[in-house]
Amino acid sequence: MNRVDRLMAMVLRLQSRRVVRAEDLAAHFELSVRTVYRDIAALGEAGVPIMAEAGVGYSLVRGYHLPPVMFTAEEASALSIGGKLVEHLTDASLRKQMESALLKIRSVLPRDRQDYLDRLERSTAVVARRSNAIPRLSSEALIPIQRALAERRILALEYQGGQRRDVTHRQVEPLGLVYYADNWHLIAYCRLRRDVRDFRTDRIRKLQLQNELFSGHADFSLKRYLESETRDGTFEMARIRFQPEAMERVRREWFCGLVEENAEREGVVVTLLACSFEWLAGWVLSFGSMAEVLAPARLKELVAAEAERVAAKYTASRSFTPADRLKELSRLGSSQRNLTDRTARRAEGAPSVKSLLT
Repeated sequence: MNRVDRLMAMVLRLQSRRVVRAEDLAAHFELSVRTVYRDIAALGEAGVPIMAEAGVGYSLVRGYHLPPVMFTAEEASALSIGGKLVEHLTDASLRKQMESALLKIRSVLPRDRQDYLDRLERSTAVVARRSNAIPRLSSEALIPIQRALAERRILALEYQGGQRRDVTHRQVEPLGLVYYADNWHLIAYCRLRRDVRDFRTDRIRKLQLQNELFSGHADFSLKRYLESETRDGTFEMARIRFQPEAMERVRREWFCGLVEENAEREGVVVTLLACSFEWLAGWVLSFGSMAEVLAPARLKELVAAEAERVAAKYTASRSFTPADRLKELSRLGSSQRNLTDRTARRAEGAPSVKSLLT
């Protein structure tokens, strides 16, 4: 970046924040603090009204704004793609705001850039799973949550946990918003449980932004919290052997991350982190004979118990000998392999977006 571009970018950064420290500018532009001092002085000499307060930082005089900035074709393209992702990964409250923002951006673009975006949008699509990605956020929860985070206001929730049928009423102090495992999660201090908790937003049945403000949590770091949850035992480790043809699905579906993969003669041994062995047991069973739990023993017991409950639903009307059961398990494993092979062949055929949407 040449100096003229850097000075312009520096003014934009000052304009977008109330106060900016010289150290923060140096880190953002990868400069020395001394160079930042020289750039600030140059901007002042050029007539940009910058205020400096010792020990606090720099800010622009209230009321000063640069004229509207012209977007490059690449910047406009990036915003267009971002808008498509927002459409699929957020709720209606954010989608409306993004649509409005993109419309304003498009209105200031010259005609050739508008035509460029039109051609790009006609040839770009995002095909996402909508069955379990943000399925019940019709109440437009994300914007109120963002407001509560920015204004430090209490949220009143009606929340239904994953293992519970009853709905609990909570008052929470929001501390962060995180997207993982196909859902947005509100990280908040729960006054009912008196601890920081993780609330999946698709399980929030009702949400109300309160006028009450909260204080404290100055030392809370969202990044440290997420790291500690992984490190301090919220996730448990399991070792499972999968047949090689199942590995593509394993990598695609296991959102918590695969710690290690070791290819062996009998299959691929995967070490993974799980937040719930009960849920993991059902997922392992969905692979049929293509998956075998190696450790821990508790997960083996959960899979075996669940398999017995499933088998009982289908064997109540007839009696199976041990040989019959082995034959049926072998048949199920063969069916699963055939299904995987057909899926792989379809993937090689590269179906069109139109066929995926119909």
